[in-house]
Amino acid sequence: MSVDTRHREIPSSSGTRVDLHCCIAGCGPAGALLGFLLARAGVSVLVLEKHGDFLRDFRGDTIHPSTLEILDELGLAERFLALPHSQVSVFTIRTTAGETVSIDLRGMRTRFPFIAFVPQWDFLNFITREAQRYPSFRLVMNAEVTDLLIDGGATQGVRYRTPDGDREVRAVLTVGADGRTSRTREAAGLPQRTTSPPMDVLWFRLSRRSGDRGSAEAVIDRGHFVVSFERGDYWQIAYAIAKGGAADVHAAGLETFRRSVAALMPMFADRVDELQDWEQVKLLTVRADRLTQWYRPGYLAIGDAAHAMSPVAGVGINVAIQDAVVAANLLWEPLRRGTVSIRDLARVQRRRELPVRVIQGMQEFMHRRLLQPTLRGGGGAPRIPTAVRILLHAPVIRGLLPRLVAFGVLRPHVHSPALNSMDPSAS
Repeated sequence: MSVDTRHREIPSSSGTRVDLHCCIAGCGPAGALLGFLLARAGVSVLVLEKHGDFLRDFRGDTIHPSTLEILDELGLAERFLALPHSQVSVFTIRTTAGETVSIDLRGMRTRFPFIAFVPQWDFLNFITREAQRYPSFRLVMNAEVTDLLIDGGATQGVRYRTPDGDREVRAVLTVGADGRTSRTREAAGLPQRTTSPPMDVLWFRLSRRSGDRGSAEAVIDRGHFVVSFERGDYWQIAYAIAKGGAADVHAAGLETFRRSVAALMPMFADRVDELQDWEQVKLLTVRADRLTQWYRPGYLAIGDAAHAMSPVAGVGINVAIQDAVVAANLLWEPLRRGTVSIRDLARVQRRRELPVRVIQGMQEFMHRRLLQPTLRGGGGAPRIPTAVRILLHAPVIRGLLPRLVAFGVLRPHVHSPALNSMDPSAS
């Protein structure tokens, strides 16, 4: 992937000289799509990514109908779905005692009534390739943002570290899209609300074989909650454990862990021996939080930097992408003028805060009513909680959870002509 570390100076409305309109820290889904959208609108944008590639496993790779519709509005959905992927329209939750409920997307009013499973590195490579068609887009890999440049209480840009040394870049707006351990959010000193999900997750792969049935399901047993997703030639498996319980699982030994997986999902009993050491089992420490204020003068946080999501329902990547669309819709014109006010940044948070709070509320409901009782264990046959069965089957509300999973709340559209029709040569 070619990069260009040169920046052209442009005037800002304050009369000072800056290197570019927007600097984005982090090239995850939110940062990549925001950079793409701004570049389409003729905004000069630099995206800084601390890694040398996007090849990190067990990241958010569930592309929901809301994101597919956004890609369709941008004329990208057909090319995106030409990438190798699997599709899931029905997600089943069953207990080892035989109870079953399903989340079914097939009744949704959309061209894309399914979740597309695409490795996140493929999604990011796809978006950044499209973005590089626009001369005003620059991506620098191996560039770790280490601090904000702050002058007079306002963010003026960032310091970042490269293999060739430390550098600075000045921008009208700095966007923190650098994930749940965001360095820019820390440097901005923004207030945060943190919750405590009851679980962590162990991720691993097992091979997929001819004759395997199903595509996505969760299995509940006393003290256990395991989810499997079909991913072409392998199964991706999430094994939920009680919060902070990884050390106990390791202490019990890999053979005990393999036996547990085989008992919960007998289809995999003939291949759990593929797990030869703990290096094949990755720990995701689950956290959930959100900033109570997403911005300060010259700085805006989006995606996980603004609100880390639980992995429940796999919605995090799609919520982050919606943040990017709203930010681009509201900020491309102020950025091209060379000024972004506090009022402009506050509008982004106002548009996105309610959807984020509703989705996090749905996840907290599932934590309390499904995951926490399951992982706590106890006697008796495992059961799907009554509240969950009502939510999925009661006539008036049974479509609510599938709709939240598919689209979120107040899903945005790419509504500006400058964002959905500008030719690369025009920027």
